[in-house]
Amino acid sequence: MPVVVVTDSSACLDPELAEQLGIRVVPLHVLVDGRDLREGVDPMPTDLFTGDGATTSGASPGELTSVYEQALADSGGDGVVALHISRQLSATWEAGRQAAQSLGEKVRIVDSQSTAMALGYAALAAARLARAGGGLRAVYERAVDVADRGRVLIMVDRLDHLRRGGRIGTAAALLGTALAMKPVLHLVDGKLVLKEKTRTTTKALAKLVDGAAELAGAGDVAVAVHHVGAAAHADEVAAALRTRLPGASEFVVSELGPVIGSHVGPGAIGVLVVPGGAGATADAVADPVVELDVDE
Repeated sequence: MPVVVVTDSSACLDPELAEQLGIRVVPLHVLVDGRDLREGVDPMPTDLFTGDGATTSGASPGELTSVYEQALADSGGDGVVALHISRQLSATWEAGRQAAQSLGEKVRIVDSQSTAMALGYAALAAARLARAGGGLRAVYERAVDVADRGRVLIMVDRLDHLRRGGRIGTAAALLGTALAMKPVLHLVDGKLVLKEKTRTTTKALAKLVDGAAELAGAGDVAVAVHHVGAAAHADEVAAALRTRLPGASEFVVSELGPVIGSHVGPGAIGVLVVPGGAGATADAVADPVVELDVDE
């Protein structure tokens, strides 16, 4: 049986594609008005991104244990590779580590140090390799490789949502608000860090395109453009990147889910690139199933 790949709902995977590849997607949680809503499962309030009351939480050890157990059984004992949102952004990875400890070394955990399709492309690459016959070691290493190569840039309309969620310092948030700037952030070692400040949305979007093109380099690349209620700007960025990156083998344009969207807020645009692409390598398929000493 193929190795089974597990990820979480922050990966922004198309549900049909995830189902085709047998990827198990564990929902993260949005807490609003006393209700615990599961991302991708439960209907969300229409004003979720504009209200002040929503908070988020990761998947629990119990939830992940249940999913990992079923995935391991479905693999026929061949193993499970679970890729999750950066541990710097969510407690989900730590919950997964705890869950995996109870199930033995056939369950491998990957800290993607990212989220959205930077995580999603790593999950897709791992699942494709698993379907092609890759063993536990090969699938794990492929997931780590693609996740390591992912780069994320994001423009937020305001820093208020990130400040409330504790994802960026209060001083930086107040500075951005006071000067009405459009900050461009990036993920460094799994943390959101202010990269540069621009005064207009037009300039910020141009910085996203230029930055992504520079990070992508020449040749194959997997690209994704995400947004929160800003489809027109996302389409504009996507069109520019299709021109700048003609070698892109995969290209996704989609809205961010409620968990990430509630932190970055309305108007946010995210761009991610995986230089070298996210396809499975043929020589990795023959790798045997080998137990690993690392969990991340």
